[in-house]
Amino acid sequence: MEPIVWEWVNFLVRWLHVITAIAWIGSSFYFIHLDLSLRRRDGLPPGVAGEAWQVHGGGFYNMMKYTVAPPELPEKLTWFKWEAYATWLSGFALLSVLYYHGAALYMIDPAVLDIPWWGAVLLSLGALGLGWHVYDRLCKSPLGKDDVKLAAAGFVFLVLVAWGLSHLFSGRAAMLHVGALIGTMMSANVFRIIIPNQTKAVAAMKAGQVPDPALGKQAKQRSLHNNYLTLPVVFLMISNHYPLAFGTRYSWVIVAVVLVVGAVIRHFFNSRHAGKPTPWWTWAVAAAGVAVIVGLSAAGTRTESAAAPARVEFAQVEEVVLSRCSMCHAAQPVWEGIGVAPRGVMLDSAEAIGRHAPQIRNWAALSDAMPPGNVTGITPEERRLLAAWTDQLPR
Repeated sequence: MEPIVWEWVNFLVRWLHVITAIAWIGSSFYFIHLDLSLRRRDGLPPGVAGEAWQVHGGGFYNMMKYTVAPPELPEKLTWFKWEAYATWLSGFALLSVLYYHGAALYMIDPAVLDIPWWGAVLLSLGALGLGWHVYDRLCKSPLGKDDVKLAAAGFVFLVLVAWGLSHLFSGRAAMLHVGALIGTMMSANVFRIIIPNQTKAVAAMKAGQVPDPALGKQAKQRSLHNNYLTLPVVFLMISNHYPLAFGTRYSWVIVAVVLVVGAVIRHFFNSRHAGKPTPWWTWAVAAAGVAVIVGLSAAGTRTESAAAPARVEFAQVEEVVLSRCSMCHAAQPVWEGIGVAPRGVMLDSAEAIGRHAPQIRNWAALSDAMPPGNVTGITPEERRLLAAWTDQLPR
């Protein structure tokens, strides 16, 4: 029963993580839209920076934003923070359940760095903690006074992290950990900067003082970072389901391109919300970026080998698949901790191998996603043989 219980724990924690992420992303997108759509007019109350009229669910809403704070606080004030906290907590729980519990399968690739499971976990925790500290220092450095320079520095930092992690973990874990770091940065922005600054502003008002405008400015900068990082972090978090994203030679370059694509798409919507000229060019940049990603994904695995024979016999393929894959992908898996065939894919017969040729190509030939952590020791030559076999199949 243990594998079944862990599978359901994984499923339920993932469900919770998706729910909380939807709530957080939804509120983030809404407030960025609201902030950009505010308009000034004559007759607004003193201290109001702008207002927006909205309609939803048959009702009309008049939203106003104060430059610093209203003259008096209402009795009840709604705080938006638990969506961020719950998203990070559920995400870390999922990281623990799937990756830390299954480090040998999902985090460690002996061909990259042969370390014990606890070493991989410590590297993961260190990357998340140190990554947040470096980002926070960048924001508080002189670079933080210039949004463009800070964005460029942040981009370079994340690309270096992606490259570094690709030399520590399996491709799957490396790309997911870039997403986990960005998620940590975003939630820590809320926990360490945005909410504390708002708390200080409220405390100042209750004490009859005028809140420091710098607190709101700093919080808004971090909130804007969260807004532009949202689309890349979603891509990185779902990347573990797509081997051509994480299991190929230039996966860290794909991360760099995704950061640009996500940012320009957010710029398009932010510009429209603000009433600025529509930057249609952003879609050309995004389309070009996606084309680059597709091209990079076709570069093959991180290991090279001699060319496979021009003609591959099925018996050769069957021998590779049965010896490297079928211990998990079978009606009754024999690999410890695997209760059912992953994704329901069974590769324990000639007919099943032929039926799943496209999956074999993407997961084990063009990428090194399978076997996870290369636990069965498939060789680069065997991967090339599988790729050559799928090339010669009729389309």
